[in-house]
Amino acid sequence: MSEEMKNEMELENAEAVETAAEPVETMEDYAAELEASYKTLNKRNIEISEDESGVLEKWAHFTQMLEERTVFSVKIAEAVKAGVVAYVDDVRAFIPASQLSTEYVEKLEDWQGKNIDVIVITADTEKKRLVLSGREVEKERKEAERKEKLAQFKAGDVVEGTVDSLKNYGAFIKLADGVDGLLHVSQISTQRIKHPGVVLKEGQSVKVKILSVADGKISLSMKALTAPVEDEEQHERFDYKETASVTTGLGDLLKVLKL
Repeated sequence: MSEEMKNEMELENAEAVETAAEPVETMEDYAAELEASYKTLNKRNIEISEDESGVLEKWAHFTQMLEERTVFSVKIAEAVKAGVVAYVDDVRAFIPASQLSTEYVEKLEDWQGKNIDVIVITADTEKKRLVLSGREVEKERKEAERKEKLAQFKAGDVVEGTVDSLKNYGAFIKLADGVDGLLHVSQISTQRIKHPGVVLKEGQSVKVKILSVADGKISLSMKALTAPVEDEEQHERFDYKETASVTTGLGDLLKVLKL
């Protein structure tokens, strides 16, 4: 056998071995591979759906909190331009500087790390925009405290207060923290005055009578503390007995005359 024929036979044997080593892909193998791909794809879709469902659930909860004005606490993470940032259930929320407190906020950095009570004032699901307010919570609590204190004052009570401010139409008297009453200029003195400053000055302690408490407003009077006394004196001075005759006859006059 020539050398050339030997080389050809070795080449054919090598190709046969290589061919036998390669797996033969059947239709069953292809179907199994396709099924596995579908399973992987479905699993990914389920994971994505579950993730989207979780996000939607969070925003649905934020919307409910907005509608119910739910009060909850957050920790301020950082100060940014025109406000601060906090996180609610891992969702970034913005608190504008004007919504931090009822008091003026000078330095936003001073609020970083603080815990404050807030409510949701904006929950935009589409834009994923969540805005909170601490000012509204503080405002509502102060109003509730004011109403509670206001309930202690009744019409007819005589109380002491401090002149808080003077206006052309009267003076505001501080009766308690957060509770003021209006002392109208006509109720300051029994004499007619043009301006409260004629009689009163800011910081002065005064005793007043409560005329009325209505719609969260208190009307006061200083004049009422003295006017009843004057009226009573006038009543005693000019009152007539019911048995007295209004007119005097000529016969009665002649009886008392001494001729």
